[in-house]
Amino acid sequence: MKVYISGISGFLSINMVRYLLAKGVTEISGIDLVNFDYPERDKIDFTQGDIRDKEAVRKSMAGADMVIHTAAALPLYTPEDIYTTDVVGTRNLLEQAQEYGVKRFIHISSTAVYGVPDHHPLYETDPVQGVGPYGEAKVQAEAVCEEFRRDGMCVPIIRPKSFVGPERLGVFAIFYEWASDGKNFPNIGNGKNHYQLLDVEDLCAAIYACITLPVSKVNDTFNIGAAEFTTMREDYQAVLDEAGFGKRIVPFPAKPVIAVLKVLEALHLSPLYPWIYETAAKDSFVSIEKAQQQIDFAPQHSNKDAMIRNYRWYLENKDKLSGEEGVSHRVPWKQKALKWAKVFF
Repeated sequence: MKVYISGISGFLSINMVRYLLAKGVTEISGIDLVNFDYPERDKIDFTQGDIRDKEAVRKSMAGADMVIHTAAALPLYTPEDIYTTDVVGTRNLLEQAQEYGVKRFIHISSTAVYGVPDHHPLYETDPVQGVGPYGEAKVQAEAVCEEFRRDGMCVPIIRPKSFVGPERLGVFAIFYEWASDGKNFPNIGNGKNHYQLLDVEDLCAAIYACITLPVSKVNDTFNIGAAEFTTMREDYQAVLDEAGFGKRIVPFPAKPVIAVLKVLEALHLSPLYPWIYETAAKDSFVSIEKAQQQIDFAPQHSNKDAMIRNYRWYLENKDKLSGEEGVSHRVPWKQKALKWAKVFF
């Protein structure tokens, strides 16, 4: 079995590469705009390229039996880059996979397709309505996948909650830095809302199930998230407890904080995009019953386990991250105005 991974240099993909290697899958290839600079470099066939480039996709996908599509332009990218990568790029990959007769195309979507819901938990049958360029593009990308599924391809769609684990940085790196520096951490709202996360190892297990289980079970759409989670405040407090400085999650009223963040965003001084700060004080969790029953999904990590596992990895690698900043999950996001606020915590 030869597995091809789009966005292979990303946080999810490096964990997937390691998961596949541990399962005995030795033929792994992939494409990414960013260089694959992990120790596993000599164990994969890597192409540095863009999924929007049809020729690069054609060459790099040759011989693949399975495609895992993780590549995406995240919300901090421009609307044009988000659309052309997440929608046009998805179609490019599906067209090439269809031409090559790829057996399965596993599409990694997002629970962002549910928009700002009015109920919980969310089920796969609930309406989709993306908010902002990223959410809208994820909805459109799923529609493309369903088009090819109707045409006879096996196209499992996975909608994961925000996932953490080894190599995950992005917005979580801000929190981990504050924790490791012995700081309290501000929370948007009272923190009593339930906000489900997901460990990347559990996500890899779900993807692997979509590769190996019968087509009749996997050719569908699945929510994937932790089975065990408490409140936002309690789950995040577990990391501060792990840090050992006796610091606390400090709640702030949501409405004024969101108003300030909107102003900071307009001034390009906010490290957060609207989807994060407008939902941080609200419940956010999905039903994973369908995945549990249909693809035997059995998550091993709670929210707390996942975040502590990620934090420990951060501590082990903190010195290597000095000076790295960007807009992807594999590097810390710029703290911008939060750097000034840090002195008060």
